[in-house]
Amino acid sequence: MNKLATLLAARSTSARLALVVGGLFLISYLLLGTVLYFAVSVIFAQDLREVIRLDSADLVELYRESGYNGLRTEISERTAAPDDESAVYELITASGTLVAGQFASLPATAKTGSGWVEFDEVNAQGRVRVVARLQQLKDGSILLTGRRSHNQARFESLMRRTSAYALLAAAFLGGLIGWITAKLVARRLESTYDITHRVGAGELALRIPEDDSGDSFDRLAKRINAMLDRIQELLDGVRHATDHIAHDLRTPLTRLRNRLEDMSARHNRQDRFAAELEEATAETDQLLSTFSALLRLTRIEAQTAQADDPEFALEPVVQDAAELYAPIATQRGIELDMHTAGCNLRGDADQLFQLVANLLDNALKYATRGTRVILILAVDAQAVLIVVGDHGAGIPEADRERVFDRFVRLEKHRGSAGSGLGLSLVRAIAQRHGGTVTLEDNQPGLRVIVRLPLVAQG
Repeated sequence: MNKLATLLAARSTSARLALVVGGLFLISYLLLGTVLYFAVSVIFAQDLREVIRLDSADLVELYRESGYNGLRTEISERTAAPDDESAVYELITASGTLVAGQFASLPATAKTGSGWVEFDEVNAQGRVRVVARLQQLKDGSILLTGRRSHNQARFESLMRRTSAYALLAAAFLGGLIGWITAKLVARRLESTYDITHRVGAGELALRIPEDDSGDSFDRLAKRINAMLDRIQELLDGVRHATDHIAHDLRTPLTRLRNRLEDMSARHNRQDRFAAELEEATAETDQLLSTFSALLRLTRIEAQTAQADDPEFALEPVVQDAAELYAPIATQRGIELDMHTAGCNLRGDADQLFQLVANLLDNALKYATRGTRVILILAVDAQAVLIVVGDHGAGIPEADRERVFDRFVRLEKHRGSAGSGLGLSLVRAIAQRHGGTVTLEDNQPGLRVIVRLPLVAQG
């Protein structure tokens, strides 16, 4: 469930990244296109007004040289036989009467004053925008010089159509670029996720590849690798300290046990000190057993699954462990029900024997007299399953993860024999073989499920 949630979160993040990148690309295109459209429109309008200004200046110069009649004749000739179909002219008297030009009528704003005006002309071609310049002459009449904005209108129409097609192309390219960017980022992060997942599963020597590019991913890889190096150093220090402590204490504890045994042998069985010496010897044996288990746990945790591990049949190993505990089950009035299937694994057969033995030991220790303990070795499509279940007191759901920690014992079990390392060893062995351990409710009791990877065929 957690892995599915992580996968969905990663996909959601990639989708958001693709949308952000695609959206930014599209917004950038829209901004650039808008700026370009207005810039070209402004340049077009400026060029049009410059042409009108020059044309108006020529006509004013003609007015100065030839007078009112000369200007009127020139405008009539240009109107009758125009060199430029878009050019418009009109000579207007001081009273507002149209004297010469193309227009039968003009809006009031185009017949008085001076400066630039714009108005719409309706003709056979439809409605056309006219840009014109009004200039008042010395006799009070007004000269209108302008251009119909056919070219500008056609250009703007072309720009709008082109922009619509380009917008569709930009949306497609933006989505494509966003998708490619998200894929590249996800691919870079996928290797990081895979390695951190494997490190969490026990392969502590793995590190994220660094390309020395100095980018964010490279800096992240360096930070994570530095963190993993530090964790490795701390774990090695703890392991070495634990190993040294356990190793160094085993020798004096062994000597102490031997002396207690010698003292017990010299005392009469009826001596009041004999029972106390036997209890002290048993306690010393328990300490030695705990230190041996701790050393074994430390060594197993330092190992990882290897491709060249020997392949062996698991069924005989499970059967041997069951045979070892069968007399104990009979003595305690518990039925040991075993079902096995043939399968092969790669790894350490002795460690797998220890795993099954620890699970049976726990089950028989806490099972109620007259109940049944099941031992199942099965194979499904993906893994080998080792299942051990009892009908004892079980473990509360809130404590099922905590009991895998070293020396953790539940309050109700503190009076029973044991070191609190049994399930720690089970998990360490399972993880060393690339597997997992799950605790479930057996209604009542506890069911332990160990999943180990199948041997690859071929």
